[in-house]
Amino acid sequence: MSIFHFKQFVIDQEGCPMKINTDGVLLGAMCNVSAAKRILDIGTGTGVIALMIAQRNREAFVDAIDVDYIAYDKSKKNFENSLFHSCLKAHHHSFKEFFDLNPLNKYNLIVSNPPYFLNALQSPKASKNISKHTNEQFFLDLLLAAKNHLTDNGNLELVLPVDISLMLQNTAQDYGLYANNCIKINSYPDKAHIRHIISFSKQQKEQLDFQEFCIYESQGIHSLQYKTLLKDFFKIF
Repeated sequence: MSIFHFKQFVIDQEGCPMKINTDGVLLGAMCNVSAAKRILDIGTGTGVIALMIAQRNREAFVDAIDVDYIAYDKSKKNFENSLFHSCLKAHHHSFKEFFDLNPLNKYNLIVSNPPYFLNALQSPKASKNISKHTNEQFFLDLLLAAKNHLTDNGNLELVLPVDISLMLQNTAQDYGLYANNCIKINSYPDKAHIRHIISFSKQQKEQLDFQEFCIYESQGIHSLQYKTLLKDFFKIF
């Protein structure tokens, strides 16, 4: 399906290397936008996370960047065709290029649904490799960028496989960042966690706060948690 209709916006994902996915919509609905005025979405893809954030916080301005030209072009058009076009801007850059061009930019919130296949068998399509595959240095560079471009009370929020989340929780302190909240996501109540939505900031808390989130209550039946979270976005709820 190339056109995806949300309640308040439409996503055209034709040809986009990273389609709308559960990870992205969970991050878009869960990230803490309440006090954020300036927000950066790294690896925006179709622009769905940025659009969900714009719907949730009408006072924020969102920069959305993607290194892939097709993704950039699609997100730009999706933004222009939305009710929220005045508070969204797409940029065709990697995050390192973007910050080189904008060294003084500071954000209250940086979000990303990043590529996370480390050292895995790659696709013959280069665009899919960019959107899904990466290496450890990518995450170290991301932590450094967040340290330099978050406001003092800002947050970096990522949706990640559990193993990469644990790696970053152990590494972030080397960059002056601390994990302060973790939402542990599983598909079914009796299954292992498959993702973390993990939040880092410059402020160290006494302990990491955990929450639990389950997507399905049984085969093909979404949980009440999931329906409640996404009822303002998905037409099916």
